[in-house]
Amino acid sequence: MNKGRLTVIVAVLIIVTVALIQPNLRGAAATTPTTSHLTKVPKATVLYLDIGASVSVGVQPTPRAPKGQPTNRGYSNQLVTLQDARGVALKLTELGCPGESIATMLHGPDPCYVAPDTQLSDAVAFLRAHLNAVTLVTVDLGFNTLDVCLRHLDIDLTCVTTQLSLLRQQLFQVMHALTKVAGPKVAFIGLGHYNPYLTKAVKEGAAEVFAGNSLVALRQMNQSLSQVYGSFQIPMADISKAFHEGDIRVVRNSKKEITTANVQYECKFTWMCAPKPFGPNIHPTNAGYLAIAKAIEAVLPPKL
Repeated sequence: MNKGRLTVIVAVLIIVTVALIQPNLRGAAATTPTTSHLTKVPKATVLYLDIGASVSVGVQPTPRAPKGQPTNRGYSNQLVTLQDARGVALKLTELGCPGESIATMLHGPDPCYVAPDTQLSDAVAFLRAHLNAVTLVTVDLGFNTLDVCLRHLDIDLTCVTTQLSLLRQQLFQVMHALTKVAGPKVAFIGLGHYNPYLTKAVKEGAAEVFAGNSLVALRQMNQSLSQVYGSFQIPMADISKAFHEGDIRVVRNSKKEITTANVQYECKFTWMCAPKPFGPNIHPTNAGYLAIAKAIEAVLPPKL
């Protein structure tokens, strides 16, 4: 065979062989695990028990239930997301019941539990069953105990005094029952409450007076809540501050409409200013629930 021709044939064979091998090399590289997969650090898992009334289970108006129903967009759900971004996996258990007062939590009846079962008995059972687990417990109670005094644009001051005294007594019983059975790795956080009635201030007359009086009543309620939680060395998330209720700067909505910043925030954070059929509704919007979640996060213990 001619030497030149032999050289050409060998060169062609080399080119073909390389072409056949290269795809396999690329495939092998693609299937090789990266070091990031091998060194991924698992997240710390913390049990999260959420206790309370409608706000604790994320109630909002929806197309299916314009008056409101539990959703997965409440503050507990959003707190799970916030903590997940910080490397803590919260395993959520919600026991809350729409309409729950402290009295019904203690003694029933309510729409969610069948006697003799109560939300409190379930919470106690949960804590006993997870005695040695790292656990976060949020307690969101009080508003439905006071709200009976704030109806029809009128505030019964005698009722407020009576109900707040009852609130302190009953909440103390609830917290005593919970802390008594809690393990050494349980962190409690109490929740204050926002004032959905500030939005009434946009109207004149009885509605405006009602809004001002409700501010006093809700402030007294938050003081009572803080007093009880403080007696157990439990921090309280300042939801009133999270909703900017102290911000009374004058804001002009339009050429004819003037309001205050705190009322604007209430319209943003609740459904009170929403048109029918979704409003007015006292429950938080997604933005409102996020504000509550961040207020809780602000008082979480450094080592949860």
